[in-house]
Amino acid sequence: MTADDVIKAWDKADPTAIHPLRNVSEDAYWDSGRGQADMLATVIPEGAKVLDFGCGDGRVAIPMAAAGFEVTAIDASQNMLDRLAERDPNITTVQADADGIAGHLGRRRMDAVYSLAVLIHHSYEDCLHIIGKLRAATKLGGILVLDWPVSETPSEADSWIGVTTWSAEQQAEACATIGLEPVDSDLPWGVYRAVKVGG
Repeated sequence: MTADDVIKAWDKADPTAIHPLRNVSEDAYWDSGRGQADMLATVIPEGAKVLDFGCGDGRVAIPMAAAGFEVTAIDASQNMLDRLAERDPNITTVQADADGIAGHLGRRRMDAVYSLAVLIHHSYEDCLHIIGKLRAATKLGGILVLDWPVSETPSEADSWIGVTTWSAEQQAEACATIGLEPVDSDLPWGVYRAVKVGG
């Protein structure tokens, strides 16, 4: 699956297909976003400028903004961004893929970047590319929270809703190359500090 394949499939998906809790109830879906925002707030400094990459319809971005973070919500799907803007028109939204982040930010860097349920759907190559762009958008010493799962039997996703997993060795090598230092946390996602490559 290429990044374009994933974006096109996601853009055409029925809202009930984008998250399993939507089939339970809308309340359960939005409650899960508030829960994830609460978890992110345990590792991201209060009031930080944060980038939500692959924000979808704002399930996590909206409660992050409500908690006092300055959120920039980025997604390649304008449909998703329109849904987010309907719920909270005050959040800055940007239609872009990973390559478009720099064009929006210019020389600015974010205090923190998070990307949940995005990297898992991409090939190893696309995933590394995206993480590199997210790292470039993060200030030195800033925090990245990435849904970047490790497995003893790593494999690439073969569909837009498949899951790519990495070996611990693959991930450690990628971190060293990109400039990420793992941070201990109790979160269900990887937490990293942006460092100089080779530092």
